[in-house]
Amino acid sequence: MMVRPARAASISAAEDGRHTGPMRGRAPLIVALVAVLGAAGGCGASNVHQVEAWRAQAPYIPPPPPQAPVQQRAQPRRGAEPAAAAPAASAPSDAEVARELERAFGPHGARSVDAAGLTGDGLATVPPAAPGQVADIIHAGNEVARKPYVYGGGHGRVAGELFVDSAYDCSGSVSFALAAAGLVPSPMDSTALSRFGRPGPGRWVTIYANGGHAFMTVAGLRFDTSGRAEGGSRWQAAPRTTAGFVVRHPPGL
Repeated sequence: MMVRPARAASISAAEDGRHTGPMRGRAPLIVALVAVLGAAGGCGASNVHQVEAWRAQAPYIPPPPPQAPVQQRAQPRRGAEPAAAAPAASAPSDAEVARELERAFGPHGARSVDAAGLTGDGLATVPPAAPGQVADIIHAGNEVARKPYVYGGGHGRVAGELFVDSAYDCSGSVSFALAAAGLVPSPMDSTALSRFGRPGPGRWVTIYANGGHAFMTVAGLRFDTSGRAEGGSRWQAAPRTTAGFVVRHPPGL
């Protein structure tokens, strides 16, 4: 009977002892090393270093430079007239303004800035210096300048309308233009226009009226229904006789 298996078992045991022996000697060292690493790197470790806030001193701000002493103005003597203020160095003189106007509008520049012009189709242009109400009168006059003439036109002839009409008479067209500037609340006939506003010619608008006719001049142009026979427009550059007319003007214009 053969006993080789038993011997083989004893040999294997001896070889196993040779291989595992060193590992058994190293096991306590590995366990201790793992324990040290676990204590040092654990997320629940209690020996966490506290970071203290960095303390900084307030910055140094130098004091402002000393200011120059304020010079006291001399007080005017009692009863003395105050000196006239000198014009600013950059402000143009009257002579310079006159030269600029002459270059821009020709030799009659002072008149050009407040005189209405007349286009080729018989409409008036607003002068540069005209007040807002004058511009409103001119624009409204252009709306009816070439409309036909009819007696009573512009006096509420159209149902539901006070000033708007398809044709105008002399006082109706004047009333329409004045109403656009807020100067009359309702159409006025020529007799009523002879009592309108203030007596005498105006700076921008002058009304000429009597019991049979009414017209006006606006910024140098005549607004008159009789002018339609000459050029088809109520706006005319040429004057006409004013004999027999009462002269009035809107307040302020």
